[in-house]
This record gives sequence, structure tokens and C-alpha cells, in this order.
Amino acid sequence: MPAELWLLRHGETEWSLSGAHTGRTDLPLTAHGREEARAIGRALKGRRFNLVLTSPLGRARETAQLAGYPDAELEDNLQEWNYGDYEGRTTAEIRQKIPSWSLWNDGVSGGETIEQVSARAGAVLARAARAAGAVALFGHGHILRILTARWLGLRPRDGRLFALGTASVSTLGYEREIPVIMRWNLAC
Repeated sequence: MPAELWLLRHGETEWSLSGAHTGRTDLPLTAHGREEARAIGRALKGRRFNLVLTSPLGRARETAQLAGYPDAELEDNLQEWNYGDYEGRTTAEIRQKIPSWSLWNDGVSGGETIEQVSARAGAVLARAARAAGAVALFGHGHILRILTARWLGLRPRDGRLFALGTASVSTLGYEREIPVIMRWNLAC
């Protein structure tokens, strides 16, 4: 198992700023998002990892690069939840048609199920486990929250309990042999 998993959410995009669900749409970082990514690099202070993985989506790759990890390996399973018909829409817009809608309880139309996202998170955890030592994951809000729930032995929908801001740094590790959250949602 990895000694620690460092979860690094990408910097701000126009849609993360507006609250629109951004799954597979490959939006660039805003100018502020690029500065947030550089701030992650300053917070990490050149920390070395046994393995650095990034989602293939540009906002995560650029965050890794600006944070000082240009050689991060692409990991398709770190892509954000495929929101299907809800891509680019805010929760408020979706609730105009489905008033009690919750991503965590109701899922999406035309996209991935939470179980499919959870399976991808499990594949990332399995890859990280083979690395031993510290592993950095540059990714997206919902996939990293579901990955955290899996790390802790919780249900995928329990990812709803972990708020995760843009350009945040979180660390998963162990207390003795028990998987725990070491740091969570630290803004850079």
C-alpha cells in the first residue's frame, strides 16, 4: 500500500467558478486557476513522490505541470464523473426539472453510474498500492471524493461528506494500519 496518497484537485475553471458540473468537457484553467496551481507547487515545496498520476483532462494536467510535476503519468481512471446530460449544468438548473435531485442519490442521465466511478477509483487505488511510498494524484472533485470514501471503506455515495475546493491539497494515510484522512481540503 502507498504510505500516503496526496489528492490534488485542479485549479479553477470557468465552470467550477459557476458551479456547473464539469465532467469530460476539457475546459482550461482560468488565470486565477493557473495561479492556484502554482500555489500547490509552493505548498508541496518540491516534495518527491514515488508515483505521480494525473487525469488526462487538460485542467488536471496543467495543474500538475504548474505545480512542478510535468512528468506526471496519465491515468484515464482519474477522469471526472461523466455527467452525461447534466454536463455543463448547475444543480439549480437540474432542480428546475427535478426539484429534489442529488447527484449522490439520483445519479445522472446518459452518463456514468456512481458504481462505475467507484470502480475507476478502485483501479486508481490498486495502481497506487503497487507504487509503495507517497503517491500524488492530480484530479477532480467528485472522483477524488469517491476515491476517499473507498480508501476509508465507506460506500461511494459517502463521498458526499467530503467537500473539496479547487486547488486543494488533501492527504490520506494510516494511523497504525487503519486508513485515515491525514489532511483535508487545504487551500493553497
